[in-house]
This record gives sequence, structure tokens and C-alpha cells, in this order.
Amino acid sequence: MKQSIRIGIGFLVLVILVGVILGVDVLRRQSSADQAVQPGEIPIYVNGDLAGKFSPDDLGRLERVSFVEAEEGKTQEGWLLRDVLLLNLEEDSLAAETLIVVSSSSRNKTAQLSWAEVNDPANMVMFDLANKGTLKLVSLLEKLDTRDEWVQDTDKIEIIY
Repeated sequence: MKQSIRIGIGFLVLVILVGVILGVDVLRRQSSADQAVQPGEIPIYVNGDLAGKFSPDDLGRLERVSFVEAEEGKTQEGWLLRDVLLLNLEEDSLAAETLIVVSSSSRNKTAQLSWAEVNDPANMVMFDLANKGTLKLVSLLEKLDTRDEWVQDTDKIEIIY
């Protein structure tokens, strides 16, 4: 085989290899862009990895619930956190002891709940729309039943197994 043919084959292999690398990079970037969280969306992370997201618009297809909070006697109306999580996760992937952390970076506030607490309808762990259109986590649970304990301006949910 001539030297020029070997060089041509080597060059062709190099071009193909570079093309494959660039193609894989483009696909990875596109996949990341598809999962990127947009303004107004709340990301749901499972063990540190983005598993889903939702926006207040997504809540329209969920059943609304309400309760009267004891502190001021006002009605809190919204959507169960359980139902919100199940928009993105399979119920059988959540064990009773699975930890759910709902947080607000602007208020430096978090609430830690177990799936058993969130899954119990009697606890009314739910999102309610705040006056400025953001979501606040409220509940009848003792650790989340007063305004000081609510997580207002919720911007992240973490699931930890």
C-alpha cells in the first residue's frame, strides 16, 4: 500500500472521529437545554439530579383542595404536594421514609418532610398561590401549620432516598 493511501485513510478516520465527537456534544447540549429550568418553573431533583420541573400553569390539571388555617382563620387553597410530585415521579419509587425538602432561596427557608407525611391527605401538605403569584408550601402538620413555618416563594424541591 502506498504512503499516500495510508495518509488518506488516516485523515479520513480522523475526520470521522472528530465528526462523531462533535455530534455527541451537540446531542448532549440539546438534551441539557431541553431539561433546563425556565423562569417561573420549580425544579424537582432526585438525589441531586434534575428529575423534572413544573410551573403554576401545570397545576391547572390537578384537583384543588383547601383548609382553614388555625392561626388567622383564613382559607388556604391549592394543590397537594403529593399530586405535584406525581406529575414527574412514579409513586412506587417513593418509600414512606423518603425525604422531601421544599425550599425557598430568596427567603432562606426549607421544610423537610417524609413521603409518608406528604402522602397522607389528612396532613394537607399543599402549595397555595401567594399574593404575588409565587407558590407557598402550607400544611396542617404541626411543623408547618403557622405562617412563620410556611415556605413562601418556593423555588426548589429535592427528593432524597
